[in-house]
Amino acid sequence: MHTKVNLENVRKAASSFGDVVLRTPLMPNHTQSQKWKANVFFKREDLQQVRSYKIRGAYHKISSLSKEELKNGVVCASAGNHAQGVALSCSKMSVQGVIFMPTPTPNQKVEQVKMFGGSFVRVELIGDTFDDASAAAKEFSQRNGMAFIHPFDDEKVIEGQGTVGLEILDQASYPIDYLFLPVGGGGLASGVSSVFKLLSPETKIIGVEPMGAPSMSESITNRKNTRLDGIEKFIDGASVQMVGQRNFEICSDNLDQMVTVHEGKVCQTILDLYNKDALVVEPAGGMTVAVLDQFREQIAGKNVVCLISGSNNDITRTEEIKERALLYAGLKHYFIVNFPQRPGALKDFVSRVLGEGDNITHFEYSKKHNRNSGPAVIGLEIGNADDLNSLKMRMKNEGYAYRYLNDQPDLFEFLV
Repeated sequence: MHTKVNLENVRKAASSFGDVVLRTPLMPNHTQSQKWKANVFFKREDLQQVRSYKIRGAYHKISSLSKEELKNGVVCASAGNHAQGVALSCSKMSVQGVIFMPTPTPNQKVEQVKMFGGSFVRVELIGDTFDDASAAAKEFSQRNGMAFIHPFDDEKVIEGQGTVGLEILDQASYPIDYLFLPVGGGGLASGVSSVFKLLSPETKIIGVEPMGAPSMSESITNRKNTRLDGIEKFIDGASVQMVGQRNFEICSDNLDQMVTVHEGKVCQTILDLYNKDALVVEPAGGMTVAVLDQFREQIAGKNVVCLISGSNNDITRTEEIKERALLYAGLKHYFIVNFPQRPGALKDFVSRVLGEGDNITHFEYSKKHNRNSGPAVIGLEIGNADDLNSLKMRMKNEGYAYRYLNDQPDLFEFLV
């Protein structure tokens, strides 16, 4: 069943990239090395021209097409990094491409694709989801006789992504004990893990995916490729309902372990990497660093490589990232509070209920009239996560009836 990755083809891909694909640095990270008492290195795929590793697989796949196929043009579906990789490849190779993106795709991403593709690429916005756009792209490619460039479930794409592994091993002058790889559809993990299994078999390879989209973990556990009913899409670069069949087969053989990481933990890692190391990473790009605390004992004193997959992070998401990080840390809490039927109840709430390090960050009355005696939705940021129970006790003792919202997802989703 196992689909082998041809090492010679990976080497050929690496030698054909020219100036399209950059040889990204393998950099020691002082902050993480100190924190975990290990030698932690970052493979900086966020420094590619399209700010992610996706250019490798896209360029290699398109380069492998026949002259007739190239003349007919290519098609892909993507809401993010794959689209940019295909767009730049089309521009560099003077190939016409049509890129299907879901209608809700942020304008910034659409403009990036157009910028990289120039006159060689046309963007089609269609459907509400990636699946809608993907179905339309496949139908279009068949109808027009154009090659479909799959984001991960393709032999040539996997070979292209595998070139990251060749670079890491060439750049490292030391044995790599642990390699942490982000997993979405599985193309990157398939290619890189195959190279390592052949050239550095002693390296422990850990696949990391979002807790809200554990499609590879579920598939490996079930011993068959499994489609998830629903997923949390916040880590958009690594959240898929079903991994590729080739990718499932290869990763089942090659990965020593699959682990998941909470989206809130990834958000805190994004903020830490920016504040401490001036690194801008997208959510998928922060997963391999966010998971290191799960391996603190195993990696102590070891040589560890974290693959930083990309940095296409929309600045408009910053507030959401901060919010999710605070919620994960237990520092942000939402309540519906029924104020007592007396004047000054809100003022008393601030002076008698809130602690010294507590702040109101969200306040919204649920009624337009009788505001001083009606219920309100309140968001509180507290100074210490352990203070939550004492905060609730003070609310109760002061006569403020409340409903806690953080653990009620049906209500909570309207706030965050």
